[in-house]
Order: sequence, then structure tokens, then C-alpha cells
Amino acid sequence: MHFQSILFDRPDAGRRLDDAAAAELLADLRLDHVVRSIADERDEYDLRPLFLTPLGSVDSVNYRQDVFRDLEDPALAAHIRAFSKDLRIMREHLAHGDLSSRYRKLRWFAGAVGVYCYAVTELTNVLATTDLRSQAFKGLREYLAAYVKSAEFTTLIADTDKITGEVAAITYRVHISGEQVQVAKAGDRPEADYAAEIGALFARFRAGPATEYTFSISASAAMTELEGAVLDTVAQVYPHVFAGLEKYADRHAGYLDATIAAFDREIHFYLEYLAYVADLRAQGLAMCLPVVSADSRAIAGHDAFDLALAHRLHDSAAIVTNDFLVDDPERILVITGPNQGGKTTFARMFGQMHFLASLGLPVPGRDARLPLTDHVLTHFQRQEKVENQRSELEIGLQHVHKLLERATAGSLIILNEVFSSTSLDDAVFLNRAVLARVSDLDALCVCVTFLDELSTLNEKTVSMVSTVDPDDPDVRTYKVVRRPANGLAYAAAIAAKYRLSYDSVKRRIGA
Repeated sequence: MHFQSILFDRPDAGRRLDDAAAAELLADLRLDHVVRSIADERDEYDLRPLFLTPLGSVDSVNYRQDVFRDLEDPALAAHIRAFSKDLRIMREHLAHGDLSSRYRKLRWFAGAVGVYCYAVTELTNVLATTDLRSQAFKGLREYLAAYVKSAEFTTLIADTDKITGEVAAITYRVHISGEQVQVAKAGDRPEADYAAEIGALFARFRAGPATEYTFSISASAAMTELEGAVLDTVAQVYPHVFAGLEKYADRHAGYLDATIAAFDREIHFYLEYLAYVADLRAQGLAMCLPVVSADSRAIAGHDAFDLALAHRLHDSAAIVTNDFLVDDPERILVITGPNQGGKTTFARMFGQMHFLASLGLPVPGRDARLPLTDHVLTHFQRQEKVENQRSELEIGLQHVHKLLERATAGSLIILNEVFSSTSLDDAVFLNRAVLARVSDLDALCVCVTFLDELSTLNEKTVSMVSTVDPDDPDVRTYKVVRRPANGLAYAAAIAAKYRLSYDSVKRRIGA
């Protein structure tokens, strides 16, 4: 049967980010911590590329979202995890290929095939009786139903049962005398078992309930060599059985179906992400599958939060959620407010949600309506390097220029305090020019800035402000709300608190 990707729709449904762009984007959005936590846990599945390939169509996003909806069934999720565990055991069996004895390798191979046959059969039976909604799992059910009835699989099961039965039926006698070990066929009659007789003989000496002592013996290299030597000798005693084992291994060397192997890898894209967010959900933080659209201008989210920050803090009480709403013709969110007030965290959250949505993943929030972006482009301030001979302003200008060259009307651009190293007038001039270009492109944009002037650029601009406690301007609420920018209000409140207002100073100097 030919290979097909079950869980990822069409193989060309996404576009892999190049390494440099991926590293920059993930670092700016703090998603590097998320991807590292998920992918590094399961290196064997090579999950990282799957998290770096945003999708290009709403249909592909919906295809993956339906897989997550099916996995909300705890029984199905448990069966899928059991299947995955079985295939991991299968690979462990195959890993014994470095054993010195050829026949031990072959026996482990037959064991691996046996585990595989069991796992596939069990999964097929489970899917046949499960109410599924996703096209992916329905496709897998159909594929497995045909596969387990194929001559390829039925022959594999029959041959595996036959050879493992023949090997299991082998009996032999080992005679050890000094350093000599002799192996011979066991007699047709079973050897006498004296255990019961000895137990009865010594029963009268038993003073009370016996204490059971259990221990395990690790297989040392010497024991492995001895076992291998014994098995090689047994193969000479039973040449017909072991010749059959060799033929079996040659015939079924490529037993692992490519589509099933792909499913085993791809399902961990879903399972490991769900495991990553499980603790957050247990703390009461919401994750949702957003409504993703290619043409809607309405963008909204409720109770949204920074996924990486929440995972790092491990305390839902410390996580402040935020809402946002943007509708036509609004395209540019300008976020102002006091330092350390949550502006950058809001921008990261906004970018995370759009990028995760483009992968078909649940996003942090109670509900969300998001566009499918063709690019998420970011510019965050970075620490200057001593060896870099260019100024921070020059680096910023060149980076923003390249960013705007890539941007389209379908892009999300996140600008975090651009050109803050220059003078106020120059910063206003340069930021106005950049946002004017973004407006001309009709791209979606979040601009974190200390320049209130940018919040009233044009009808596409939305002003959002990070707020403080009205009774104490030193206390940040980390809530970012939609309202006109007014930095002077914070300055006046702080001045009043420290008796630095005009009236306070005037009274203190006796004027």
C-alpha cells in the first residue's frame, strides 16, 4: 500500500521556515521555550520541523483542529497513547540489533513484529467502534481496515505466529561441568520437577509464613555472550527451526508500513502539545481552537495570555489575561502605557496566538477569531554586540526595511519599541513612516511604543493602553485595554504621589 500522510492532510500544505527566520521569530515570541520543551522531550520523532511549518490554507488548519477535537475523547487519547507505547517497545526490540548472536537478533526481530501486529490490530478495533469527527481519523480508520485485511498483513501475522510458536516449542538441556557447557535436545518425556516433593519434605521445618525475597540480575556482557553461545548451539540442534527464522526475517525485513510509521510520528505533534498545555488547563487557564478565516477582518480574543510565560510561572494566579477586538477598517494596534506594564507581553501573546493558529494548534484563551497569516514578522530590541560596528539605529532601520519587503496584506507585523535609541522627533518621524507603509500594505500590525502620537495615525489605528492601579500608579495591573493614549495622566499621578506636581513644588518652596 502506498504511503500517505494521515494527520497532516497534504504534504505540501505548509511552508517550512528557514532556520534563521524561525530562530528569530521563536525567540521574539518566546515560543523557542515552548518548542524546545515539546520537541526535545521526543527527539526520536523529530518534531521540531513540524512546529516550524505554518499552513497555507484554512482547510488545512481545520483539518488539524478536528484531530484535536477527536483527541478530547479521553478514551481515544488513551488508546492512541497505548498504541504509541507499543511501537516504542517495538523499536526497543529492534534496537537489540547490536547483540553478538545473530539468532538473538532474529528472535528480537520476531518479537518486534509481534508487538507491531498486536498494536495495529488493537488500534484498528478501537477506531472501528469510536465515534469520530475528523477527516484524519476517519481516513486512518479506513486505511487500517483495508491494511489489516491485506495479504501483506495477514501473511505477516500468520508467519509471525508460526515462527514464534516453533521457537517457543524448542526444549533443550544444558549440562555445565567446570568451564564446559554442553547443549543437547531434551528428551521426549518432560524432565521431572522435584520442587513440590522437596517443598513437602521440608514443610515440617517451616516455623511461620515465609518471607519472599525478590531480586533481579542485570544481563552483563559475559552473560550475553554465554546466552548467545548457547543459542548458537541450540540452532545447530534445531537447524530446521532456525533456518525458518532466518527466512522469516529476510521475507519481512520491511514489515513496517510507511503510513503507520508516519502516523506514529505525526500523532506526537498533537499528543505532546496537549501534554504541554495540560498543566495550564488544570490551573484553570483556557485553551481554545480559534475560528480561523482567510478573509474576515474581525479579530477577537478573550482571556488570552502569554503561553510561554504561563508555563514558566506555573501559577495561574500570577497570569493576567487580556481581551482584544479589531474590526474593519482597523488594522494597527498601537500599545502605549508605563514601562513594565505588560505591553510587550501583550504583543508576544498576540503573535503567539496567530502563529499557533497557523499550525492548527489550540491557542491560549477562552475563545478567539483570527486571520490566517502568511507571515508573522517581528522586530524586538536586542542587546548590542561589542563587535558590531553599526549603530542600533542603523541595525533597526535595515531590519525593519527587510521586514517590510517581505510583508503583504496577509501578514502580521509586531514592532516592539522601534527606534527608541534615537531622539524623540526622529523616533516619531521614523515610526510614522513605518506605520504609514504598513497601512498602505493593509497588513495587520501591533506596535508597542512610548509615542502617544502614533495612536491616532489614521482610521486603521486602534489605541490600546496598559493600565495602572488608579489609587497607586506604581502598581501595574498588566491589563491592556482599548482607550485613547494619555501618557500625561501617568506622569501627573506619579508626580502627585511623590509631591512633585506644580502645586506641591510651589508650596514647598513657599512661592
